[in-house]
Amino acid sequence: MEVKINPSWKRELAAEFAKDYFKKLAHFIHQEYQQKKVYPAPENIFRAFDLCPFDQVKVVILGQDPYHETQQAQGLAFSVKSGIQNPPSLVNIYQELKNDLGVEVNNNGDLSSWAQQGVLLLNATLTVVAKQAGSHQHQGWEEFTDQVIQILSARKDNLVFILWGAYARSKKELIDSSRHLILQAPHPSPLSAYRGFFGSRPFSQTNQYLREQGQKEIAWDK
Repeated sequence: MEVKINPSWKRELAAEFAKDYFKKLAHFIHQEYQQKKVYPAPENIFRAFDLCPFDQVKVVILGQDPYHETQQAQGLAFSVKSGIQNPPSLVNIYQELKNDLGVEVNNNGDLSSWAQQGVLLLNATLTVVAKQAGSHQHQGWEEFTDQVIQILSARKDNLVFILWGAYARSKKELIDSSRHLILQAPHPSPLSAYRGFFGSRPFSQTNQYLREQGQKEIAWDK
């Protein structure tokens, strides 16, 4: 199966696409899309990579699973299609952004502009069956995205990895902290946002680090 993904990522991940586990994963996903309602749309499975080429990555925000309600998932972690009501976690992300940088963000939940500035919005699992959270976990996606994290850690310098929640924080061991900045906080979901997500100031810390490395800051309010 030929994977349709940004050429820069295709080069970096060529060996991964050739492995047996990925071939089995691709077959499984193909079957699932034929038999069930699966999100995101097939052309958006690798959208996070397409909007944020390998050589442009500056920040990685790690999610766990795509949204599984109708019309929400668009291939970017925490992001929803324009015009769709913002899920509670995204509402809290925007609230922390306002508290951190003092910027007003409109209610458009499409985070494509972040991706286009170098923010890789990466879910650990890239697909999900409608209304069945976690339904495509443990099929091979995690092995693939773990490798993405390790490749970024090993082949790039001075990235910011933003890890929200226990699952994302468990990926810390994949990252070389001597080469990259790792920001950790509780998940922005309503269940945990008040346990330390609010007040964690990830956006200003990211921009301060990028400035110190001579890189352009992220315009988070776009």
